[in-house]
Amino acid sequence: MKKVNMIVDVARCHDCNNCFLSCKDEHWDNNHLPFAEAQPRLGQKWRDVLYVERGQYPLQDVCSLSYACMHCDEPTCMKAAQDGAIYKREDGIVIIDPIKAKGQKQIVDACPYKVIYWNEESQLPQKCTMCAHLLDSGEWKEPRCSFACPTGSLSFFYATDKEMVEKVDAEGLEYLHPEFGTKPRVWYKNLFRFTKCHVAGSVELHDKKECADNARVILTNVASQQTWIVTTNNYSDFKIDKLEPNSGDYTVTVEYPGYVSQTKAVRLQDSINIGVFYLNPCS
Repeated sequence: MKKVNMIVDVARCHDCNNCFLSCKDEHWDNNHLPFAEAQPRLGQKWRDVLYVERGQYPLQDVCSLSYACMHCDEPTCMKAAQDGAIYKREDGIVIIDPIKAKGQKQIVDACPYKVIYWNEESQLPQKCTMCAHLLDSGEWKEPRCSFACPTGSLSFFYATDKEMVEKVDAEGLEYLHPEFGTKPRVWYKNLFRFTKCHVAGSVELHDKKECADNARVILTNVASQQTWIVTTNNYSDFKIDKLEPNSGDYTVTVEYPGYVSQTKAVRLQDSINIGVFYLNPCS
């Protein structure tokens, strides 16, 4: 059977918050029974956008990540619910029953992703429904959030589990927090921009005061001796990405024909701009 899936391409997200606004527009002051009571005007973000900044000026980047219920195949919230207050539909959507879940605040704490909110007025746990009411109407082919995304960062589709295995391998998709073990139906692409770190820098030919285009840069992990090799761009900048945070000591060596190579040491905790390598000509 084909089930719902969503891919979040982190590299395409521009932090416009259209996904958040469209979700709020759909669910604030609107009851969509039997799937959800109205979302309160303030305090809840069934679809949120997280933000990180990596590195230091001028070699830094920013990343935004759209974030909501993962509609897990093994939802911990459902295990914490009593009297069948949470159920998983055949199409994979996880629903909190707005009648049976009344008063069950323990459901909020059961979600490791922290995407279930407590409605104090209604005494009800609430979250994203994947706009199940719209999908079931037959008039909508996707939830409001992905429909409103202007960059294609959110893509919604139906696929069998076999088809998803092939798609995951072909596109390098990942779970956010796979250590939770909940098997989400929401996948992330280019997740390294949010979870990994980089080493960046620049190279200058000191005698000419010129950019060192196509200089060879070698990053080496001191403990494992694993190496990464890149070249500088035409602005003399380089970036070595997808590195593990807090991964220890490294050396960065820069080589350029006719110039003395230079090495710097760095302890990698988070993304870092290690500055400019000023290369001098060989004697």
